[in-house]
Amino acid sequence: MYSGLVHAHSGLRWIALILLVAAVATAISRWQGRNSFTDGNRKLNLFTLISVHTQLIIGLLLLFISPKVNFGMMSEKLYRFYSVEHTAGMLIAIILITIGYSRSKRASNDTTKHRLVSIFYGLGLLLILASIPWPFRISGAGWF
Repeated sequence: MYSGLVHAHSGLRWIALILLVAAVATAISRWQGRNSFTDGNRKLNLFTLISVHTQLIIGLLLLFISPKVNFGMMSEKLYRFYSVEHTAGMLIAIILITIGYSRSKRASNDTTKHRLVSIFYGLGLLLILASIPWPFRISGAGWF
């Protein structure tokens, strides 16, 4: 079960990242072009939100069963990264994305909707990129 969850969490990150990049790029271009907020934009933002929340659920399951998470060994880089840095960074990113989605739904005009998605999803994307265990950052981490 652990191996399957790790592979799902690692593989689904690419879908979440692609959706996040697409949502941020679309929102920025439409914000700058003062274009209307279409149903397609809403669906892209919703699917992005669903993908990061799916990653959250799998990640929380892994938090409780992973041998890489050990709150008693904070002096070792690997345990500290997975126990604190990865978990906190991803939680904050998902909170920002959720706030961006909720606030953009309630915004009154289209420019404000695009601006909110650009800012909150963009900050979430940056935090996620900084918190992913990339192979060049954490020994033993892989691309998939």
